[in-house]
Amino acid sequence: MGKKKKIIRKRKTTRKSNTKKSTFLGFLKSERTHFLAGVVVAFIGLFIFLSMISFFFTGGADQSKVLNKTYFELVKDKTISVDNWTGASGAYIAQKLINNLFGIFSLLIPVFIILMGIRWMKVWSGSLMKSFIFIALTIIFGSITSAFILGKLFPTSFISWGGTHGVNIEHILENIIGVYGIILLIILFTTILIVLYKKSSMFKIQDTLSKGIQRMNTNEEEPELAIPPFTKTDEQNGPKKLGLFKKIFSFLSFKKRSEEEEEVEEEDEIKTASKEQPINIKSDDFEVIIPDEDEMIASDKDETPDTTQLTSSDDEEKEMVDEETGEILEDYDPKKDLSSFSFPSMDLLKIYNVGSREVDMKEQTENKDKIITTLKNYGVEITSIKATVGPTLTLYEIIPQAGVRISRIRNLEDDIALSLSALGIRIIAPMPGKGTIGIEVPNKDPQIVSMQSVIASKRFQECNYDLPVALGRTITNEIFMFDLCKMPHLLVAGATGQGKSVGLNAIITSLLYKKHPAEMKMVLIDPKMVEFNIYSTIEKHYLAKLPDSEKAIITDVTKVTQTLNSLTKEMDDRYELLMLAHVRNLKEYNQKFINRRLNPNKGHRYLPFIVVVIDEFGDLIMTAGKEIEMPIARIAQKARAVGIHMVIATQRPTTNIITGTIKANFPARMAFRVTSQIDSRTILDMGGANQLVGRGDMLFSQGSDLVRIQCAFVDTPEVEGIAHYIGKQRGYETAFHLPEYELGETDKASGGTSTEERDVLFEDAARLIVMNQQGSTSLIQRKFSVGYNRAGRIMDTMYELGIVGPAQGSKPRDVLISDEYSLEKLLNENDLK
Repeated sequence: MGKKKKIIRKRKTTRKSNTKKSTFLGFLKSERTHFLAGVVVAFIGLFIFLSMISFFFTGGADQSKVLNKTYFELVKDKTISVDNWTGASGAYIAQKLINNLFGIFSLLIPVFIILMGIRWMKVWSGSLMKSFIFIALTIIFGSITSAFILGKLFPTSFISWGGTHGVNIEHILENIIGVYGIILLIILFTTILIVLYKKSSMFKIQDTLSKGIQRMNTNEEEPELAIPPFTKTDEQNGPKKLGLFKKIFSFLSFKKRSEEEEEVEEEDEIKTASKEQPINIKSDDFEVIIPDEDEMIASDKDETPDTTQLTSSDDEEKEMVDEETGEILEDYDPKKDLSSFSFPSMDLLKIYNVGSREVDMKEQTENKDKIITTLKNYGVEITSIKATVGPTLTLYEIIPQAGVRISRIRNLEDDIALSLSALGIRIIAPMPGKGTIGIEVPNKDPQIVSMQSVIASKRFQECNYDLPVALGRTITNEIFMFDLCKMPHLLVAGATGQGKSVGLNAIITSLLYKKHPAEMKMVLIDPKMVEFNIYSTIEKHYLAKLPDSEKAIITDVTKVTQTLNSLTKEMDDRYELLMLAHVRNLKEYNQKFINRRLNPNKGHRYLPFIVVVIDEFGDLIMTAGKEIEMPIARIAQKARAVGIHMVIATQRPTTNIITGTIKANFPARMAFRVTSQIDSRTILDMGGANQLVGRGDMLFSQGSDLVRIQCAFVDTPEVEGIAHYIGKQRGYETAFHLPEYELGETDKASGGTSTEERDVLFEDAARLIVMNQQGSTSLIQRKFSVGYNRAGRIMDTMYELGIVGPAQGSKPRDVLISDEYSLEKLLNENDLK
């Protein structure tokens, strides 16, 4: 019994000791303890920094009191009074750090202590080890430099500018390498620190040295050495004997290119707020990546512009000669008529204050823990997790343990959304091109992607696309761009208020900032009559319309049908010109015309791109049906080669609106948030659009690739400012005229008064109009179930006979016959009975 009691007591004491240990370890690991420790360390560093600043003003008076005394002697002696702002302790610490150690560069010691404190407080997320290495090297190099320069300039000062360390090392170096050697060593120190602080400075130094060698190269007797850069073609075709400087320059250029190619694989030894590298923040084993906003990676697979050169015979390559005067003609300049045209400035776009790019580590850690816990609850173990923070979303990439089925994780989508209390998440299983599974979670504090940041980006400014469109930023904060010529048509869909109209404005704004009025024209179709009205001021610069149209913004359904049919005629005319010029596409044709190899007297002309933008396509289908769909299908099938491209938007992505014919010819699709998975499958052929968070969040599909983008926000005042800026400049005399669409012989005959050639529904339709006293074409459509063209012809015949008045835009026509008896009398008089 006694032994059992002893064993029980031992177990109790062991449990108590284990409990105390776990409590103590928990206290040390708690976030509150880290925060309080950081506050204490930061205040200690601030105290030391203040004492050293005071030393420069009061050190001379305190020096005799502090020298040759220990700290305790200085503190205990009450007769000594120091002038340092931080008392005797501060005076003693400042004297030891500055004069006895590293001189004025000892100021970096309290700076590092402060950084360590705020790092523990989780206010700053930099690397302490890299900061320590950089500060230590700066202190060592700086103390030697201060002792050499300031020590000789101010030898009688009470401050030891380089400290004991700097003075001793400087004396040793002066005896070994001399004064000029120390100067070279200081330059070396400075170069090392600059390259460590900012990696891009290395390339600037390389450029400076290369330009210096290039200038020296120009002084050589051989003038060809001054041609930069030296390429392989020059080496093959040029002289075999190269000068010394040419060899050096070629070597440096090759070395620079090699280092630039390896830049992606290297990592900065000292990570600072550089704009060239993403910011990596690690908390335990959890890695959070915040891609930098200025880091731009091409989203198009074929980023390089089409550089297809035109081949021609020897006689075609000869310069064009005027047949009358015999003078050699210069290349045709399509921009000559508006040579003074200037593109809109960046000041017209608003810069939104989105705050700092600091990641909310608390939110990321909580989401990570919840994801891991939810997966564990359902028996799914993972080996690693990484987060990539975007402007509106965070992508968590997980790697499941071996043997875990992907379908199990995909089926937990709703459970993960419930645990995260998120608006909606999307699981990508697996991630294309990666061995991970992606979980997209909306951020609690989403950021606005401004159109200004997209347009002003280096990626957009330096692109050579024929029709560049910048949509916004991806989840990795890259600028997303594409060439509309390569799409070649775009279908946009989304529910009301999810950013569809803003997306159309972003597309149009991108084109206005990049294309000259001579190079591109737009046909804007707006059944709502309010979306595109702000672009009416640029009618004489960018817009195209029918010759007899009063407004360039097309709002009437009748004009829409005529305009689309006119575009099909323009398409056929362009194909005839391409056939006569023996070229295959618009780019080759225009290049040939610019080179004066096509005769304008034979009908050839410069052909601008035509971009057709249609808003509320569903409304057009409901009112005109096949009359609208057929010309759109023709344009979508054939118009790519002749430079006519379409952007169609609808808020009802149903199968009767987006038919198979439309989908087959619109491979590029933009999907904003929709209400159901059926609508998502209609527009994208897959789900996902119903899980978007709205406010510009969209999915872009081109074939099998699916990219999630935060659309750039451009507000109405910004668009008005851009349109006003363009509109106040000198433009063309009129808008770009599309060819007149002539009706066929059968259609023309329908305008006559012959009874045999009249529509069989004419009399019934006339009675309907008189009875309702409303001259509406849509009324005839609804009552007799006919298309818009047929109903329009019946209404035109009524106008010829005086039954109804002229068209009044969107308003119904006036009915000129008051009753049915008068109508019968009129029909009898015209022998229509």
